[in-house]
Amino acid sequence: MSSLKDILNEFQNLKNPEKAQILSRFFKTGKGQYGEGDIFLGIKVPEQRKLAKKYSGLSIKDIEALLKSGIHEQRLTALLILIIKYKKDDSSEKQKIFDFYLKNTKFINNWDLVDLSAPNIVGHFLFDKDKFILIKLSKSSDLWKKRIAMVSTYFFIKNNQFDITLAVAENLLNDKHDLIHKAVGWMLRETGKRSLLTEEKFLKKYYKNMPRTALRYAIEKFPEHKRKFYLAKD
Repeated sequence: MSSLKDILNEFQNLKNPEKAQILSRFFKTGKGQYGEGDIFLGIKVPEQRKLAKKYSGLSIKDIEALLKSGIHEQRLTALLILIIKYKKDDSSEKQKIFDFYLKNTKFINNWDLVDLSAPNIVGHFLFDKDKFILIKLSKSSDLWKKRIAMVSTYFFIKNNQFDITLAVAENLLNDKHDLIHKAVGWMLRETGKRSLLTEEKFLKKYYKNMPRTALRYAIEKFPEHKRKFYLAKD
């Protein structure tokens, strides 16, 4: 039977100090940076996916222990296991996993952790339900709760629901953090892939006052002449 001790031993066997140094720089773990203090073992995501599949039988208690780890790969693997469980379980268990996720957002504290998990759990769960929690999260002072709110809407976008994406994006347009600007622009771009009219309606209303990064992400796939139009704010 899967145990927490077993998976922790596997993490130790897979660690790669040289890769860990590269990841620490990439995920901005220095003092004052968004990933300050995060610890990396240097384990690639495909290897973590294999671990998640192998240990998908871990209890919620053990998943919580992994998620509360100071080691980045252990938190990500915990989320990957949680996604596997979510997909397998019935509606009542999905509710428990959704609640568990929102209860533990303080440990979902880097952009890759958010981006791999939020659409698959939060977005999927809320698809046919009231989505006010995303508006609430988008108004949080916490960077990662705001990114969860924005990126969760990717699931809705893929199913041609755009209203909540636009509402969350509107709430975040004046945010100061680059990672939020990127998330907003990304979700607007994904909206445009499915409904260019919807994206451009939003852009024409806000493009003059949007953060430059958000705008550049949003219009990345536009023809050159159209990109120049939106970038010529003045």
